[in-house]
Amino acid sequence: MGSRDTATDNRVDATLTGPGSYPLDLTGAGSHTLVRTLGVGSLVIAPAAAAGKSDLQVAPDLRINWAVFNPFATPAGSPWPRVIHYTGADQSIFEWARQRPIEQLTWVPVLDTDTVVDAAQSNIRTLAIQLDHAEASLQLLLPGQEIAANLHLSVSGDISRFSTLGQLPRSLSLAPDTGSRRQATVFELPDMGELHDVHDLMLVNTPMARPISLKCLSRFMHLKSLSLYGNFVDLEALAAQPQLQSLQLRYMPSLEGLPALSCWPALDGLIAFNVEEAAGKRLRQQLKARAQQRPWTGHASVSQLREASWWESEFGRPFSAWPKRLAKQANEAFDAALAALKAAQTLAEGEAALTRFTMHFNTLKGIETSERDDLGEAIWQLGRSEHALRLGVNDDLAQQWFDAARDY
Repeated sequence: MGSRDTATDNRVDATLTGPGSYPLDLTGAGSHTLVRTLGVGSLVIAPAAAAGKSDLQVAPDLRINWAVFNPFATPAGSPWPRVIHYTGADQSIFEWARQRPIEQLTWVPVLDTDTVVDAAQSNIRTLAIQLDHAEASLQLLLPGQEIAANLHLSVSGDISRFSTLGQLPRSLSLAPDTGSRRQATVFELPDMGELHDVHDLMLVNTPMARPISLKCLSRFMHLKSLSLYGNFVDLEALAAQPQLQSLQLRYMPSLEGLPALSCWPALDGLIAFNVEEAAGKRLRQQLKARAQQRPWTGHASVSQLREASWWESEFGRPFSAWPKRLAKQANEAFDAALAALKAAQTLAEGEAALTRFTMHFNTLKGIETSERDDLGEAIWQLGRSEHALRLGVNDDLAQQWFDAARDY
C-alpha cells in the first residue's frame, strides 16, 4: 500500500480501514497523529488534564475539524469511529453529524455560558450528555421525527441544567448526581420539561447512593417501559402507572413499597436482577402466579437475590474509582479498621482504630481532592458501623479524629 493510502494526507479520497499511524489536521495543519489499532471502534478526544486515557488530546476551547475522519471506515465499510467520546466546548460535531452518521456520541460539554445546541438535523443513534463541568445550562434542539424515532438520549450529572426542544427521543435515560448519601433527604428529580412525555424511561442511581424518590413519576404519565437501576424510595408511586408494559428492576438494595404485579394489567415483561432477597422472593411468587393466569409474552425473571451484607461489601466502599493497586490497599486498611473496631472495648480504642486508618494514607502518593473526599466517606462509614456505634462513636467525633490525623 502506498504512502497516500496509509493516510499521510487528510485530503485523500481512499477509504482508510486498517491500523496505523495517521497524521491529522485536527485543529491545525499536522496538529495531531492518530494511532489506530486493530479491532477498536471507539475514539476518545479530551483535554490533557482529563481523567482517563484519550486517543487525541485537545484543549476544550479549540474548534475541531471533524471532517478529517471522513476517509476512515471499519473493515466492513461503515463509518469509523463508530463510538466517539468528546470532552470540550466545540459544537461543530453536531454539524458534522448531519452528513456523517454517528452510532454513539458521548459529549462532556465544557461550557462557560448558557448554550443552545442545534442537533435538529444530526444523525446520531445514541447521544449521551455528561454534565460534569461548570455550571452553565445546556438546551438541545432534538432531531426531527424520522431521526428522533431511533434516538436514545442519555443525560447524567447535574441534569437540572439540561432541557430540550423538538421531537421526543425513542428512549430516555437519566442518571442524576444524587450527592452524598450522608444527606438525610432523598433526591428529587428536577423538572425535565417536554421529556416527561417519553414512552421509554430508564432512571439510574448507584446501589448505595442517596436514594431517588419515585414520586417524580407522576410527571411521566405516558410510560410503556420503565427501567430502574440502583437505590430508590417511594416505590408505591409505581401503582399510578397502570399502562406499563415492561418493568425492569436492577441492583436495587430495597424494594420496599413495590406494588403487586396486578397493578399493571398490561405488563408483558419483567426483569428483577440483583435485588433484595425478601422482596425478591415475594416477587418471584407473584411472577409464577401471574404466569398461570396469563402467559408472559416478554422475558420474565427474578434472579440473583441478595442479602443486606452483600450490598455493603460490593458497593458500599468508596474506592471503586481508584487505581486497582491503591484500591486494594485502601480496602485492606478498611478491613483492618473494621476488625479493630470489632475488637475494641473502649471509645479510646475506637479512636485509635480510625486514626490508624487515616494515617495509613499520609505517606501514600496520589491523594488529591477526590481521594480525600473518598477517605472522608470511608471514615463516615466506619463511624456508622455497628461496632463503632457500640463504642459511642458519632459523626462529629469520627470527622474530628480524621481531620486531626490526616496530612492530605
